[in-house]
Amino acid sequence: MRWQKPLAAAVVLTALTTTLTASAMPDTHDGGGGVCSPDATLLGFSDALDKTTFGGQPVAGLSALNVTGPHSAVALVDNVGTTPARVFDLHVNGRPTSVSVDGMTILRRPDGTPYNGGDFDGEGLVVERGDRTILATSEREPSIRRFRLSDGKQIGELPVPARFLVAPAGEATANATFESLAVSRDGLSLYAGMEGPLASDGTDTGNRTRNRIIRYAGLPGHAYRPVAQYAYQPDPGLALVELASAGPTELVSMERTYTPGVGNTIRVFTVSLRRAADVSKVASLADVPSSVFLRKKLLFDLVDCPPSGAVAKQPQPNPLLDNVEALALGGYLPGGRRQLYLMSDDNNGATQITRFYSLAVNLH
Repeated sequence: MRWQKPLAAAVVLTALTTTLTASAMPDTHDGGGGVCSPDATLLGFSDALDKTTFGGQPVAGLSALNVTGPHSAVALVDNVGTTPARVFDLHVNGRPTSVSVDGMTILRRPDGTPYNGGDFDGEGLVVERGDRTILATSEREPSIRRFRLSDGKQIGELPVPARFLVAPAGEATANATFESLAVSRDGLSLYAGMEGPLASDGTDTGNRTRNRIIRYAGLPGHAYRPVAQYAYQPDPGLALVELASAGPTELVSMERTYTPGVGNTIRVFTVSLRRAADVSKVASLADVPSSVFLRKKLLFDLVDCPPSGAVAKQPQPNPLLDNVEALALGGYLPGGRRQLYLMSDDNNGATQITRFYSLAVNLH
């Protein structure tokens, strides 16, 4: 069932309660042009969604984000315990930075019963053209399922190459599979990124994993099939957690790690697909030269952004940091820059924050 403000008084009341609670708190901070790097500026952030509810469900565990309009986006929950799998409709603004929930859809199996944290771990999200269906990854198997937004029911599933299944069925490691999903502007290509390496690809002596990104080809709302694989190498100790399509030959990626007692590292890169080598038939990425891996360039490291009044609930090298898992590109800003949104996943825990970030980035 898709919950929206006009549908039921209870939902309206929940939404108003969330809004009123948020408005009473100093949860939005505009950074006044805080420079993170030569190509990235923090516009502001908001903690308005932190520890709130909508339609009786916690607004927590947000691990993927997809912009659907100038002020609209959809966020996917990675699911905790027995809570139902769900996506939230968001109203977003880049500057002044703000975010609020104005709808929710429960994601359901083909028989109509809700998925939950026991069989669905949502990590990657694409809203397909027309805003009638979404594609959502679960990193348990892994899987890429299509859901109808009108009622949340699963209506399809994309094929996954056998070696990408979690061992012993395949070579993937549990909790390190399809963490990201991106779609090209024309909807003809999907990119599913692995958080970690296949067993045969492994990690090099510099503690850099050898990851794969699968490109699917097809039509929005219809069948997609795997047509290529690309080699991607995160920075030492980091994992690939998000992808966005920035153009026909360019992706934006996000890498993350967490060190107990120290905090998070969150880095965002531009990634070139020009002359990208297809490694589908390569048995092990340990056997390929470094030139085969996609070329990337650091766009910004979140630790270098101004704290802008942020408060952390646990040790962090910069209080602005948290467990950021979601990234989405918006429209163009003055001067040719792009709107970039980030969202942190609080894991439904007391020491982490659901934080929404707005940045302006130069991708060229």
